[in-house]
Amino acid sequence: MPSQRPLGNITRGTTNPNRLRRCDRWLVATQRDRLAKGATPHLVDLGHGASGVTTLEWAERVRAVRPDVHVTGLEIDPERVATAQHWARPGLDFALGGFEVPLAGGQPARVIRAFNVLRQYDEALVEGPWRTMIGRLDERGILVEGTCDELGRLGSWITLDGQGPQTLTLSWRLRDLDASRLPSVVAERLPKALIHRNVPGEPVHDVLRLIDDAWRRATPFAPYGARQQAIAAFAEVAGQVPVIGGPRRWRLGELTLPWSAVAPRSGPLAQRW
Repeated sequence: MPSQRPLGNITRGTTNPNRLRRCDRWLVATQRDRLAKGATPHLVDLGHGASGVTTLEWAERVRAVRPDVHVTGLEIDPERVATAQHWARPGLDFALGGFEVPLAGGQPARVIRAFNVLRQYDEALVEGPWRTMIGRLDERGILVEGTCDELGRLGSWITLDGQGPQTLTLSWRLRDLDASRLPSVVAERLPKALIHRNVPGEPVHDVLRLIDDAWRRATPFAPYGARQQAIAAFAEVAGQVPVIGGPRRWRLGELTLPWSAVAPRSGPLAQRW
């Protein structure tokens, strides 16, 4: 355990089983080589919340790709760490820690998953934790920092490496969308780095409007199901802005864009990376 107070502010700690399944599914599918190659990877769930169950779920999902993976859940609240010990087992542990990511022997992390931990921070304070966590990654490592709703049906996450932000992934439960609940509803679950940039003149605002327009135009596909509507809509989006991935991810309610397509033009993070 760290000798000094963990870096960060305590969160509400709310969580639910399967809350982070969308991000877990994306990670296992799109980062398979990153997980599979090299020495035994150490994954860190930063801010596992009051239970720790989502850390257990993450470990079980990643073991389908890398059976020898080691996962550590970190929290800055000692009581939450104590409660989470219920889930501890070989290859899965829980410890006191924050953005400094204190692992035994100073070991670096392959993946740091930090969900719903920066929402309470000012936008100007995001860069510091980002840089601190990035500094704890190994040579293949990434930071996945994002936000989702309480049931994990709506969310988004930014992927960062040693060079800074690389991608933004938007994720929906497609059957929750219709003519009145458009894809831009994900704006309320954008990461802190972007949530205040959803205003005219900012790239993320333009992209969300583009997705909404494409969703409306794909309405003729709705009778065939939300997945078909999403594939048609996201294909239209991909014809106008860079998109990473294709129909296999779109049908699951995921759309990933390079950071350059949404990077802020104004605010604390503009042109910083």
